[in-house]
Amino acid sequence: MAKSTKAPASFEASLAQLEDIIQAMESGDMPLETALTSYKQGVELIKFCQGKLADAEQQLKILENNELKTLDLPNGQ
Repeated sequence: MAKSTKAPASFEASLAQLEDIIQAMESGDMPLETALTSYKQGVELIKFCQGKLADAEQQLKILENNELKTLDLPNGQ
């Protein structure tokens, strides 16, 4: 029976869980059904991590733009 799908706690927790899945799959001792379920779970974790990284990148761009605006003061100020 498949586990219920819920959002991971954090990027770091997702990455650790993904590493565990990879190690288990690389061992070669996993039954086919478990491997398929783990693969699907891994894909979802990758999507979650990619989303978190995209969000962080967007935040950095916003911060960088705000910082550049504060540095771009008119002469004499």
